[in-house]
Amino acid sequence: MSAPTPRPGILEIAPYQGGKSSANSTQRVIKLSSNEGALGPSPKAMEALRNTANRLHRYPDGGCDLLRKKLAEKYDLEMDQLVCGAGSDELLTLLIRAYAGPGDEVLYSQHGFLMYPITAKGVGAVPVAAAETNMTTSVDSLLAAVTEKTKIVFVANPNNPTGTYITDAEMKRLRDGLREDIVLVVDAAYAEFMTGQEDYSAGEELVRSGNNTVMTRTFSKIYGLGGIRLGWCYAPVEIADVLQRLRNPFNVSLPTQEAGVAALDDDDFVNDCVRHNAETLAWFRDEINAISGLTAHPSYGNFVMIEFPTEDGKNTDAANDFMMARGVIPRKIGAYGLPQMLRVSIGTKEEMDICLQTIKDFVNA
Repeated sequence: MSAPTPRPGILEIAPYQGGKSSANSTQRVIKLSSNEGALGPSPKAMEALRNTANRLHRYPDGGCDLLRKKLAEKYDLEMDQLVCGAGSDELLTLLIRAYAGPGDEVLYSQHGFLMYPITAKGVGAVPVAAAETNMTTSVDSLLAAVTEKTKIVFVANPNNPTGTYITDAEMKRLRDGLREDIVLVVDAAYAEFMTGQEDYSAGEELVRSGNNTVMTRTFSKIYGLGGIRLGWCYAPVEIADVLQRLRNPFNVSLPTQEAGVAALDDDDFVNDCVRHNAETLAWFRDEINAISGLTAHPSYGNFVMIEFPTEDGKNTDAANDFMMARGVIPRKIGAYGLPQMLRVSIGTKEEMDICLQTIKDFVNA
């Protein structure tokens, strides 16, 4: 008997592959493949999570009202324009479902998040990648790629895996150059790491000043809560209403909501994470760049992209295999069009010491 046939295009999707969590190694495993929080979860979030254990028989608040109220207060936003989801990737998927369909075009930057083309194909839309300049989103390329079929434009800012960003002025130029019926999605998953860049904005003002811009955020990075899946977006009232209609009922669990509320009060933890990331990332980049033949590219996230030579024996495949054998797990990013790079998340100082020594041993092998 033959199996039911899925809708055209579904079987063309290459499933998203997250960073590996295990290595064929007898040594200590150091996972640096998924840009997770180096210092672990927010302590206040962990305590709130524990305190929900005797209420797990209760359904969560379907509207995430307490969490949305907390987000509105913390970021000076309008509560009715906030929507919460099981990670920001759920919200990205809802946006595609709402505003794109068969034959429509979904536009994104060349080395953008893989979920953009995957979710586009999932609704029968056509993903279109616009060329970048120096591995940085090019507003001119995006605008040149717009057609009458374009429905959504995704821009990760800062971008994963390149670590680059575009300024608030450039993002505004992009929004102003788009038709009003095109949804601009600013994916600001790494916004909390953008300290000291006065020309950067996560996107709140663009949402306030127009009707077609959405900003998405996550608790997975700076708050270290990737395991409980929590994201949120700020959108015009009309778009927020559409997302609320589309999302699953009770899409954010009770423990997740309460952990998120508590995490938003943990400013000391966030400050420690920002400080640790800035110091450790700068040190690690300098150390890698001091190794002959390697380049650690500038990054504004909690990760760094390392470029390896292309010759056999010293390329990314060989480096990845060597590191995995030592229990250090990087991320291969050939699927992003960057086969000569490995992306390495910033872990603890001890983890990065071990990672650095492993890379040195590989180069000198």
